Amino acid sequence: MGRILAIDYGTRRTGIAVSDPLQIIAGGLTTLDTRELERWLAEYVPANDVTTIVLGKPTQMNGQPSETWRFVEPLAARLRRAFPEVEVAFYDERFTSVIAHRTMIDSGIGKMARRDKALVDKISATIILQSYMDSRQ
Repeated sequence: MGRILAIDYGTRRTGIAVSDPLQIIAGGLTTLDTRELERWLAEYVPANDVTTIVLGKPTQMNGQPSETWRFVEPLAARLRRAFPEVEVAFYDERFTSVIAHRTMIDSGIGKMARRDKALVDKISATIILQSYMDSRQ
């Protein structure tokens, strides 16, 4: 059983989370400059036995795709071409940023640290991944 990697795509920054090899626990991995994402994945995916990549599906409250979808959908196609042996899936990312901020508050992270958008993106990717794994059980 390989790892599952989740991506919280943003036009500037992208949060990354990864599961343990048994696909039980999600952990925040990093936040990247989005321009570096595909190069970083080209190194990370084969070296870490990633079997599934989950992309946060940007959706509006009414269920329609949000503006970011126009970047995420082509990214998924490129990932499928680059990693034909890896499943590429989508998972609704609505409310992940709100949940990430709430998680930061509840965990006692200070106000200044909560302004760190890179940390929010990494936590959002972790929430997407854990939610995806929970939905499969």
